[in-house]
Amino acid sequence: MGRRISLRAALAMAAGLLLAGCTEVGEGRAAPRPEAGAALRKPDVRYEPSPHKVVRAMLELAKVGEQDVVYDLGSGDGRIPIAAARDFGARAVGIDIDPKLVARAKDNARKAGVADRVSFRNEDLFAADFSEATVVTLFLYPDVNLKLRPRLLATLKPGTRVVSHMHSMGDWRPQRTIRADGRDIHLWVIPEGAPSTP
Repeated sequence: MGRRISLRAALAMAAGLLLAGCTEVGEGRAAPRPEAGAALRKPDVRYEPSPHKVVRAMLELAKVGEQDVVYDLGSGDGRIPIAAARDFGARAVGIDIDPKLVARAKDNARKAGVADRVSFRNEDLFAADFSEATVVTLFLYPDVNLKLRPRLLATLKPGTRVVSHMHSMGDWRPQRTIRADGRDIHLWVIPEGAPSTP
């Protein structure tokens, strides 16, 4: 005859399993739970924040306004979404693969008083849904821009503005390029019937 345990002891054992980072799966087996705040994968680019003058110039070039939804892909400390909300009245979303940067960006948004209009998501920009964007901002690498380009063309609505700090999109020529703080800033507008391949 097996040993009987009280309900209290059974609950304590279950709590111990959860605290140990395990979840019951199937019959009598346990699997490790994902670590809270763990990075999804290695970032595509090294974190380097855009200078504030460049941030403002990017948003001005895109003519961001109160009706816009700005998505910053690779949002770092959140300065572009925060500026879009604080200085241009837009709603903004930042997407970053680094959970520590997402946490910092959320804290920065609270300090700037725009947490009600800005959100940050710990996601992979190649899998994230940014289809509601009317403006997309980027400060990535040339090869990452090229890899992302088919998703931008396939996902975004015609008329959506795409602004990149420094880096181009291969043979997809920008509609306008300006200089700010000694750096190039490029603007594209998603055309009607945009092809999804470079």
